[in-house]
Amino acid sequence: MIIVSVHSFRGGTGKSNTTANLAAVLADRGMRVGVIDADIQSPGIHVILGLDAEQVTASLNDFLWGGRDLADVARDVTDLQPRPLSGRMLLIPSSMEPGQIARVLREGYDATRFTQGIKQLGKELRLDALLVDTHPGLNEETLLSLVISHRLLVIMRPDRQDYEGTGVTVRVAQELGVPKIMLVVNKTPETFDANVVTERVRSAYGCEVLAVIRHSDDLMELSSEGVFYLRYPDHPLSESYRQIASAVTAGANES
Repeated sequence: MIIVSVHSFRGGTGKSNTTANLAAVLADRGMRVGVIDADIQSPGIHVILGLDAEQVTASLNDFLWGGRDLADVARDVTDLQPRPLSGRMLLIPSSMEPGQIARVLREGYDATRFTQGIKQLGKELRLDALLVDTHPGLNEETLLSLVISHRLLVIMRPDRQDYEGTGVTVRVAQELGVPKIMLVVNKTPETFDANVVTERVRSAYGCEVLAVIRHSDDLMELSSEGVFYLRYPDHPLSESYRQIASAVTAGANES
């Protein structure tokens, strides 16, 4: 199993949408893909994958505080998608209950238990890939998830705050020994030259830039009500997701 952490220094970069679309691409290729919503303070990827909040009857929170096995809270969301998939998508959601979110903010959680659970999850669910949708920024929980990841995919926007924050993230990940760090520049204005953006980001961080994705009105109009790739497979944005998915899983059998 390959573990890919999808991270951003700030919120609003399109991290969860990117995670959901990559999961769909991999499942469409016949893989068994797990998705963990580790953004416990502000969960939301369940919506993109077809679950309403009231349908989240078991969550990552039950594992962290209730002692449940992490595999027991996994929800198969494959059949909730708009078309059949060759593989399977399994989601470990986070709770949308205000009390549970407040507890996270107040007490935090045992990050070691979380990382141990991730390792066991792949075996129990027979996963080919596990995507971890992290909480933006850098905290203990995020750092520990990076440590056990084979790939780190950093999603950033082409603005100064993201350039500076992403630089911090990359340096920390390098110090932690993350095997491979890759970047996606998202929500890029049409007026920006993609080649110039790519070169600027590559030279700034010394990491591979997998894609420079333009701002998409079509994606915005979907309003997170579904996975874009599955609804519009022939769209140029979907081709970008396919290319990113290929890059992050390349050499997975060697990891």
